[in-house]
Amino acid sequence: KDSMTDDILYRYRTRYNDLTISFSDAMYNESLIAIEDLCIAIANLPISHFGMSSPNRSASDLLNTDMNRELQYNTVEMAGIVSRNVPLLNDEQKIIYDRIMLAVSAGQGGFFFLDAPGGTGKTFLISLLLAEIRSKNGIALAVASSGIAATLLDGGRTAHSAFKLPLNIQNNPDAVCKIKKQSSMATVLKQCKIIIWDECTMAHKHSLEALDRTLKDIKNNDKLFGGTLLLLSGDFRQTLPVIPRSTYADEINACLKSSRLWRNVEKVQLTVNMRVQMLQDPSAETFSKQLLDIGDGKVAVHENTGCIKLQTDFCTIIDSQNTLIDRIFPDVHTQYLNHKWLAERAILASKNVDVNGLNLKIQQLLPGDLMSYKSIDAVCATNETELSN
Repeated sequence: KDSMTDDILYRYRTRYNDLTISFSDAMYNESLIAIEDLCIAIANLPISHFGMSSPNRSASDLLNTDMNRELQYNTVEMAGIVSRNVPLLNDEQKIIYDRIMLAVSAGQGGFFFLDAPGGTGKTFLISLLLAEIRSKNGIALAVASSGIAATLLDGGRTAHSAFKLPLNIQNNPDAVCKIKKQSSMATVLKQCKIIIWDECTMAHKHSLEALDRTLKDIKNNDKLFGGTLLLLSGDFRQTLPVIPRSTYADEINACLKSSRLWRNVEKVQLTVNMRVQMLQDPSAETFSKQLLDIGDGKVAVHENTGCIKLQTDFCTIIDSQNTLIDRIFPDVHTQYLNHKWLAERAILASKNVDVNGLNLKIQQLLPGDLMSYKSIDAVCATNETELSN
């Protein structure tokens, strides 16, 4: 238990500038509360369900866990973020910012989709919207379809975790979120000014429809999403829902655009690539346009193979995985402890088998013996309860 409470001990020592402070029962209890909050957020179950001691907390503390999470932001800091960064918005971003904030002020709900290719400043804009609402002590719920995307948003969580979506959502057209009407999360959903769902294009349409049903039920309101303002963001040119052993028709049918709800969406769009403008690099602008052309279907597709032919200046073609590793990770055997060097390079692959093979080859270039540690984690579900991501 000392290891799990190390961070709390460090915080106390830093706060009081006293290195003699040692572990106490109060610290252990605070650690248990933090762990239980995670159990409730992920599985909607108390810590005792997993064989650990229950922390000493009042019923009101447990009830208000999600509310406390969403109201923890320093309003002065949030206001500072807004005042510093709103002047930096370009014309497109400012128009969308004003449109969304007008909908927030109206309090009548709404359904928006922010179409934003990579580099157009989507995360910057979303972060400002979150800060603006939180600066006035309002609740702005930030979720994303993937854990990586969620980490880019202040207070971000995966949609599955926040909304308690069923694991087999693709097979359940009538799914609802596992959020009880009297729960702390239900209170958050009733009071939130906006829900922002980033990288929504990865989500199955049943996820959006489950959220719609749940919000209508929790808020006793038959309006779209129970009258809640929802801003989706993403780029349909990129990752779509992953449907195992699917056809093109299955993929299209699973997309949000195939949902009965999509006809109600108001689309707003970012087109100016701020990353290219800041670099002032003509080759970066060319590469950005080539990517958009592929995503927009402007590049010819081979009738039989379904493949596209890349232009000669699109990328460098290499002849083997070993050559690729040598180009991306030169001298990795001496640079592997240089975190800055590692953070500047990566090899991407579409299949896990290729990722595993590349990782193994790179690991074998490093000094020392190779050690493998196998995970024993498992997802358990019964007919009575479905665990959420």
